[in-house]
Parts: sequence; structure tokens; C-alpha cells
Amino acid sequence: MKHLLVCASLLWTALLWADPASSFCGFYVARGDAKLFNHASKVVMVREGDRTVLTMANDYSGGPDEFAMVVPVPTILEKGQIHVGSREVLDHLDAYSAPRLVEYFDEDPCRAYAMEDRAAKVAPQALGMTDRSREEQARSPGVAIEARYTVGEYDIVILSAKESGGLQTWLLENGYTVPMGAHRVLASYIRQGMKFFVAKVNLGEQRRLGFSYLRPLQVAYDSPKFMLPLRLGMVNADGPQELFVFAITRNGRVETTNYRTVKLPEGMDIPEYVKDEFPGFYRSMFTRQVENENREAVFLEYAWNMSWCDPCAADPLTADELRGLGVFWLGSSGPQGFVPGGPQNTFITRLHVRYDARHFPEDLVFQQTADQTNFQARYVLRHPWKGDTSCERYAEYRRTVRERRSKEAETLASLTGWDLASIRRKMGGGWSEDNSPAWWERIWNN
Repeated sequence: MKHLLVCASLLWTALLWADPASSFCGFYVARGDAKLFNHASKVVMVREGDRTVLTMANDYSGGPDEFAMVVPVPTILEKGQIHVGSREVLDHLDAYSAPRLVEYFDEDPCRAYAMEDRAAKVAPQALGMTDRSREEQARSPGVAIEARYTVGEYDIVILSAKESGGLQTWLLENGYTVPMGAHRVLASYIRQGMKFFVAKVNLGEQRRLGFSYLRPLQVAYDSPKFMLPLRLGMVNADGPQELFVFAITRNGRVETTNYRTVKLPEGMDIPEYVKDEFPGFYRSMFTRQVENENREAVFLEYAWNMSWCDPCAADPLTADELRGLGVFWLGSSGPQGFVPGGPQNTFITRLHVRYDARHFPEDLVFQQTADQTNFQARYVLRHPWKGDTSCERYAEYRRTVRERRSKEAETLASLTGWDLASIRRKMGGGWSEDNSPAWWERIWNN
């Protein structure tokens, strides 16, 4: 008997048969990608006009014989609209757009002050730079099997239904146990006229193709609806789920219209020791922001033109990778590899949401904006100058660094909710509230 468990996926239901415009510069040293979170799903949404190309992957870790998924979709899909995507490309996109830690090293303060005194140069501005079976009736009343396909290692059925009871009956008759409460969510999608994309692994095809893991599924369709149906994925979810949405458009940033889209804090200086604890910092910081917004917000982690990044946590995606995700407005490669309408006309928005049924009772609805302002969740380590030097203003520099370290500790406590006294201890050398010279000498020599 196959058990239908609507697991931590977001848009689909996993069926388990077992229970600022200027350059930031700096040097990238760590990133906060999706792997830092449990129950994390990744979805890429390529959107232009009414055309959507959706690539879906989750963190399912069971055997392939125990997996399938149900996706509410706005229209009946032809076989040519369904593809198997590349896990490596999704991982590349995740790495490229992930929140990041960067570090800067202070220059010799005496040299810097001398330059100021000589009226200093102005730093140059960084350049932005089928077998179609329509009307075939299933045995259950009110359910029609609109199409059957095998795509890659997946067997796919497209269903339409008139009422949720008939759809549940079809699932039961085909060996699935539907979790309690699913019929109410299914009924709401049926009322919207949505269809149901059901996919499971064809083990023979998977062996023939040589894959030992589940590749992402990709669907393309035309619809004025720009949305992701979250609710079906929460019917039997075990606690809050993490969702990363990578929206790729031609013109600008994407935001939600029925929930607040909030920018994460960014560009803040934090203590040097966080370099070795960045995963824990980022998880704590994100949880703190979720709580600050009453668990009802969608967070912007990245918004940038794909043709460049600064600093880069990974190289930008190639034109071929973008086309593989469904960026259909890219031209083919020309002389010297130039792609007309290429990555320079591709804008990525990365959204992160922690959701549950109580705080996200509605599906996510999106809109594309004309805002092309660059944004990245970026956190900064600043290392003081420790070389041999002496000048009249050296004492002034040391005072500014003491003040900077004090502020870094307070910022870290504010971002994460961590205990300020513990942060100060981890910064080393003890702590004095007035940043006494003795405290500074211990810190300086650490």
C-alpha cells in the first residue's frame, strides 16, 4: 500500500510509500546556502509575460521507489512542456545567490592618514559593468486522466477533477493513502480550475539512464497566474518548512503581493570569530528575523543582474545553464561566445521563506517589478592593521578600532539574539565596558 504523505516540499506533495548600485568589493569567505537548513526545497521560476518555467527540487532522502509528487498546475501540460532538470545547475544557482560573508583588511593607518592629508585620490567607481489521452475517464467519478507520459526516469499522469472526494478516491484506488485534511486543500485548487500533475519514479528507466538520485522536474506553461501553491505541502508537514525561490526575469526584482517581502539586514560589520561560525550565525540571524516579522514575511536574500556579481560566492551561470532552467529569451551563441539577449538581460531574485499552515494560510502570489537595484545579504569582517607602524595619528586609529569592535559585538547580539557577554568573551582577551587600554592590548595581541 502506498502512503501519500504531503511532505516538506512547497509546491508539490511528496508521496512517500512508507510513512546598492555600487561595487561592494571585498573578499568572499563563506556563504549561507540552502544546505544549511533542514526540510529545504528549491524552486526556480523563470517568468516572462504569462510564460512560466518551473524547476522543482526538494531534500527528499529516501529510496526512489518510495517517492512521487503531486503538483497543482494551472493548465493541462503537453509532454513537450515537461522536462527533467539538472541538480548541479540548481546547486550552482543556490551557491551564486547565497548570503555571504566577506572580509576586508585595514591598510596601514599611517599611510592612509597621509593620503588624506595630501587630499587623496577619489577611488574610481566600479562599473556595473503523444500519446495524449484527453477525456480518458478514470474509474473514480469526476476524475479524468488527461494525459500519461514517461519523461526521463519519471512516469507522469495529468489529472483533472470535479470534486476532491473523487480525486481522493482515485489516489486510494491507485494505492495511495491520503493524509487527513488533504481534501479541503485539494477542493480549493479544484475550485480554481487547476489540474494535478502526478509523477513517480520509473525504476527501470532510472537504472537505464544511470542516475542514483532524484533529478529536479521542470514544467513550462502559459498562465496569468504567477504563484506557488504552498498549502498542499503543509497538510502533514512536520513543523515549519524552508523554501528558496529563485525567480529569473528579464527586467527586474520579483516580490510577493499577498505577504510582505522584507529585505534581510545586510552590509553589517560583525566580529572576526564569526568566520569560523558562519553557518550557525546565518541560521540564528534568519530565525531572529523570522520572529521579528511574526513569522509572516518572505525575505529577500539576493537581487542582481546575472551578468556579474560582487563579491561572487560562485561564478555567474552560463548562458547554457540559464537556457537549461528555461530562460527562453536567450539567443544562441555567436562569435566569441557572445549570446544575444544573454545573461546581461537576466535578473535573479532569491527569496527565502519559513512557512507553516498557521502563518501562511494562502499560496504565494508574485509580481515582477521594474526595480533593478542590486541587493545581497552580505555580512562583513574587518581586520585591523597589525603591522609595524607609527605616526601621530596611530592612537586615533586604535581608538576607532576599539569603537568598531564594540559596535560589532552589539550588532551581532542584535542580529542573532545571542548573549552579548558571551559574544564579548568569544572576541577574546576579556572585556571592559569602557574598552580600557589593558583590554585593548589583549585584543590587539590576540
